Amino acid sequence: MKISSLLSPELIKIGLENTEKNAVLQEMVDVLDQNAKITSNEEFYQTILAREEKSSTGVGNGVAIPHGKSSVVKEAALVFANSEAGVDFESFDDNPAKIFFMIAVPEGKNDEHLKVLAQLSRKLMHADFRDALLAANTAEEVLAVIKENE
Repeated sequence: MKISSLLSPELIKIGLENTEKNAVLQEMVDVLDQNAKITSNEEFYQTILAREEKSSTGVGNGVAIPHGKSSVVKEAALVFANSEAGVDFESFDDNPAKIFFMIAVPEGKNDEHLKVLAQLSRKLMHADFRDALLAANTAEEVLAVIKENE
């Protein structure tokens, strides 16, 4: 499964409005809700928070990949967001996160979310990929960067 197959321009948020971790998570869940990818905003938000309590999804290098599996997810989806200011995401390297990918997967689709997570993690290890995502000013530019690197 390609990363771009889970992402559409409507699921890309250039310039997050919030700078606090939980508010950013809510903002990204709202994007899923506005695009009818989930049936309950509150339930999926709680799923995401529960996952964050286990350990932060701030993976370092300015990247966070919050993810959740829930029966309220209609179909696997990915939300991309970025923040120029950065957000304290309790990353292991203590650097603020500026690039965010939220993975939403329906209950019972374990392998899908792990495959996407693995693909994203491999690509996000490359500074030029991260830099290109940060430099993107439109949803279309973000999609082009991702497609070029698949």
